[in-house]
Amino acid sequence: MSFRKIVSAAAAVFIGLGAASLQAQELPDLGGETVVVVTENAYPPLQFIDPKTGEQIGWEYDAMNEIAKRLNFKVEYQNTSWDAMIQSVSDGQYQIGMTGISIKEERKEKVDFSDPYMRSEMFMLVRGDEDRFTDAASFAAFTGGLVGAQPGTTPFYVAVYDVLDGNEQNPRIKLMETFGATVQALKTGDVDMVLTDGVAGKGYVEASDGGLKLVGGPLGTDDFGFIFPKGSELVSPVNAAIAAMKADGTIDALNKKWFLDYKLGG
Repeated sequence: MSFRKIVSAAAAVFIGLGAASLQAQELPDLGGETVVVVTENAYPPLQFIDPKTGEQIGWEYDAMNEIAKRLNFKVEYQNTSWDAMIQSVSDGQYQIGMTGISIKEERKEKVDFSDPYMRSEMFMLVRGDEDRFTDAASFAAFTGGLVGAQPGTTPFYVAVYDVLDGNEQNPRIKLMETFGATVQALKTGDVDMVLTDGVAGKGYVEASDGGLKLVGGPLGTDDFGFIFPKGSELVSPVNAAIAAMKADGTIDALNKKWFLDYKLGG
């Protein structure tokens, strides 16, 4: 089977056209080359540091390791901040970036995206005893309420445009370096709300023993993808692997492992 036919078959599977599952031997073989993958390690359960072992773990690590296995390449993981992530990949410092990155048209000007591997919805994460607001409208009306967010992230833009007044300089948004810092600020009362992906938020709630809860409905829907330098030859092989993993149930198994079975802080 030609490389083009492999990718076309992968695309058919991905969009649910009923194509047969791709077998490992049909995927491109990258010959054992080393691929440098960068992440932030600040967005559990996608990628984070295990508090018990100090190891880098998470959904994206498992997915990338499986992709590497299927495509026959070695992964070298490195870390950088969210602020530097997209630009550093765009500049070619790293070959792939992963940290729950929403696929946005403006970001496509700097990097190429893989096909989506996950769909995310934002929810409001608050302290367990919060009773001053129950949804986005009542939070916006609660003029003293503060939201913690990382600049340039999906939660930041949802807070600005879906919850507040569209002013990116709104003083009610407290900017922090990592997602973990926003959750810690919520726990300590420094902010009153954090926006998080629903499945990740449920993990935090379950691990909090009543200290946290989700309120309101979904506020935004985003597709997540891996990022690459513009024109990267890795995009098509990775897309083929993602399609195969969707077709054979691997993605579903990872979702169950990290969003249902794994207990954050447990």
